[in-house]
Amino acid sequence: MGVLGPSPSGVTSQFILDMFRQLYIRWLVRRGKAIDIWSHGPYPAQVLSNLCSNPFTFDGVLCGSMEGFLQSLKQQDRDKQRQTCAKKGRNAKRASSTHWQTDQIVWWKGVAIDRQSDEFQQLIRHAYQAMFDQSERFRAALMATRGMRLYHSRGKRDPFKTILTEQEFCHILTDLRDNYDRRDKGLGHRRLIFVEVEYEPTEEQVSP
Repeated sequence: MGVLGPSPSGVTSQFILDMFRQLYIRWLVRRGKAIDIWSHGPYPAQVLSNLCSNPFTFDGVLCGSMEGFLQSLKQQDRDKQRQTCAKKGRNAKRASSTHWQTDQIVWWKGVAIDRQSDEFQQLIRHAYQAMFDQSERFRAALMATRGMRLYHSRGKRDPFKTILTEQEFCHILTDLRDNYDRRDKGLGHRRLIFVEVEYEPTEEQVSP
């Protein structure tokens, strides 16, 4: 019997890990414990996809979808960037390019931004916050995932080769959802305290 040699550069091991991860995500989704976001998934997965037409305005620029905004960051020319921002779905996806990967520089309104910087992360988070605030459909879909884990198993994971990784994407959405939930519960608690104080009887009111 021959002896099996080592797998080439760990490729086989990574493939097996990815396969088990996919199976685990599917298992969670079937049990109602998770949402795997993609454009052809069932509600609310498809509405949460960056390809979905959830228009919003960010920094004075109309964005037809989040995909349009993300792909526009690869455009240094401000006119082309504005045009890309307005695109939706597959049209926005087709505007993708890889030239930014060489120096890891993206652009917003003529300003160069390091893809690996905190400045980039803040820009992306502000854009998602704008969409969350302005798009009722997107907000309702995200809040429908309360108590569930968010995945985007079709997304890429290398931040040097994609404008937004699966981890970055899901963390942003989870933070948006949980922050809104905490704020909503806090407002409800304050309303309850106000009502209780407002209707507390005085000694004169209870004396015969």
